[in-house]
Amino acid sequence: MSGTAEQVHGGGGAAAGHATETGAHGHPSWKFYVVIGIVLTVITAAEVAVFYIPALRSVLVPILLVLSTGKFALVVMFYMHLKFDSPIFSGVFVFPLILAVLVVVALIVLFQVLPHGMGYFTSS
Repeated sequence: MSGTAEQVHGGGGAAAGHATETGAHGHPSWKFYVVIGIVLTVITAAEVAVFYIPALRSVLVPILLVLSTGKFALVVMFYMHLKFDSPIFSGVFVFPLILAVLVVVALIVLFQVLPHGMGYFTSS
């Protein structure tokens, strides 16, 4: 085997200090994860604020769905490290997310839009 144990395991030198700072395999540093945490906190505060704004009652569900989807994407990409893994693992999360969004939108249309717009479920 060529090279010393220190070279094989990535120890020593300026490169090792750099790898500790930026994380192994191109992962962001801990500071980046703090920034993501702050962004998630801001999105959560926006979700709470939107709930208490009376003018947004008619679009409350779509706004919350978009904000929640953004939070889900951030958590999955960075805290679950899918941004740095094989694309097959991303597909395991993206496909069910798309399916869930389509089901929720279909249910909203079925039970909120169609009954009011087409006269179903109204008393004669």
